[in-house]
Amino acid sequence: MIPETLSVHELVQGIRQLVEGVPNWQRVWVKGELSGVKHHSSGHWYFVLKDEQAQMRTVMFRRDAATLSAPLRDGMSVLVFGRVGVFERDGQTQLYASMVQDVGAGEQFQKLEALKKKLYAEGLFSAPKRPVPRLPRAVGVITSGTGAARFDIETVIRRRFPGMPVTLFPVLVQGAEAPRAIVLALKEAYGRPLDVLIVGRGGGSKEDLMAFNDEAVVRMVKASPVPVISAVGHEIDTTLVDLVADLRAATPSAAAELAVPERASLVEWLGQVNQRLRGALRHRIEWERTRLSGWTGHGVLTDGARIVSSRRQQVDRLEERRDRAMERLLHGARLRLDRLQTGLDALNPSAVLSRGYTYITGQDGQTRDLEDIRAGEQYEVHWYNGSYWMISDRPGKEEDA
Repeated sequence: MIPETLSVHELVQGIRQLVEGVPNWQRVWVKGELSGVKHHSSGHWYFVLKDEQAQMRTVMFRRDAATLSAPLRDGMSVLVFGRVGVFERDGQTQLYASMVQDVGAGEQFQKLEALKKKLYAEGLFSAPKRPVPRLPRAVGVITSGTGAARFDIETVIRRRFPGMPVTLFPVLVQGAEAPRAIVLALKEAYGRPLDVLIVGRGGGSKEDLMAFNDEAVVRMVKASPVPVISAVGHEIDTTLVDLVADLRAATPSAAAELAVPERASLVEWLGQVNQRLRGALRHRIEWERTRLSGWTGHGVLTDGARIVSSRRQQVDRLEERRDRAMERLLHGARLRLDRLQTGLDALNPSAVLSRGYTYITGQDGQTRDLEDIRAGEQYEVHWYNGSYWMISDRPGKEEDA
């Protein structure tokens, strides 16, 4: 009969005795995938043995590790022979491995690698990264509402930039429901007036980080309208969200430092810029004043008569050039007119008549040759100074014959 009151040690010890009292659990083969593998300096190996539904902490002591043919690594699919026990200090049920056999790459690891290759081929990881705004108006944080990551981020932002608006979207960050919760939080955040978004959690094993390797989560992060900082908080392991985000931070605190500037440094920088601007403005004013003084002290501006005299001389020169040009034009025109007059005189019939020639026309006004003259017909004889009508008495061609 169990007593009414037990100490924690007594309860854990009782559970250990109960577990270790099951014979089938003291020599058992277990198949699973390795995660969170750590090789201690003492020679012991610590890891998690897991499948799709459960996981168990496992330790392999140095004396048993000597039988390993190769170092253990995350993602290995193995058969572990050992016994089940309870570690009293932590109250954790764990597997004590005495033999580990590699049976090929873990199924979960293979699925993750296949998804990574698929997303690489689609270009999700190679797209240009967007810069984080120098001074965001508001910051969004998607992480656990009760985890240390949330408080680290909020503490750093308050310290660096007091008064910076921070909107928290609390979600599950591990477990089967975590991917769906993160996707819904991202959708909600995209409808808010944010300039930068931090997505992540504190550290953990590979199994704890699997929500940030989910395809739906990765695609939703890629669809963000604002820059995204990944703050999964595990430097050793890289998640797919780390690859698709615009910026990766080693820890949530580092993500907060990347998201907002230090207000005091920004104020100091603005003061320096203001001083440089004022100095540049003073220098420009002095330069303009010197340049203006040079113009106002110039002799042209101080002696108005000099300006008038200079312009008058210029006008005189222009008038002289105009007169010479007009003379050249008139002389050329006279020469052309004389040539035209000479040509017209050569073609003028009156000029020919003035030299003693005449011509005869009939009553129809047409010129007549000697052969066209008939006796008794009336003709007009033209001289240079007039004309005269007369009747021909010349016998015709037949009479001459």
